[in-house]
Amino acid sequence: MCPPSDLDWARITAELDSRGWALTGPLFTQETCADLAALYDRTELFRSRVVMARYGFGRGEYQYFAYPLPEAVQTLRESLFPPLARIANHWAQRLGEARRFPATLTEMLDLCRSGGQTRPTPLLLTYGPGDYNCLHQDLYGEQVFPLQAAFLLDEPGRDFEGGEFVLVEQRPRQQSAPQVVPLRQGEGVIFAVRDRPAEGARGVHRRILRHGVSEIRSGRRRTLGIIFHDAP
Repeated sequence: MCPPSDLDWARITAELDSRGWALTGPLFTQETCADLAALYDRTELFRSRVVMARYGFGRGEYQYFAYPLPEAVQTLRESLFPPLARIANHWAQRLGEARRFPATLTEMLDLCRSGGQTRPTPLLLTYGPGDYNCLHQDLYGEQVFPLQAAFLLDEPGRDFEGGEFVLVEQRPRQQSAPQVVPLRQGEGVIFAVRDRPAEGARGVHRRILRHGVSEIRSGRRRTLGIIFHDAP
């Protein structure tokens, strides 16, 4: 795995500021992707399994990891947090919010625990033909960290067809704008959980984002999701 500290954080910061999402570039090898995807069958690693069709979320399923997280997942979550916290605090400042986020994941999870949010939220998702994920936001409890990441573990065009990662942004006094994110295997997308600051004619305003996955036409698509706030 490429260390997250080696990522081009200047580019990532600029892209998050300008559109609310950014690609990490290649982070995992094909072998690492296979190892992470294989964790899905180890039921002892997870606290719950969700079949999306039961709840109207789409089709497909996902599982939330239990604590302690697998080492690779824990390391990724811890190492991504500090640079994202700096971006999150910059966003809060631009939006005129008083809140500031701590510098480390440990401190962030302490805040979650103080609010009764103790269940881990990193997850593995799996989709087959005809599966999809409705537009949504990953909000759990009062303590919400404003950025999250998703890492694609299979290769588009080889392992599956369709299944594009989609973001839709709600803009004030305008129609919503969709964006398709060109993810490749081993690459991640960092994106806004709920909203982001944007410049407008009247100054900085808030834009609302939702994300989802389009229908899988064939094959299997698996994803590792990293959310930095825990759930009640």
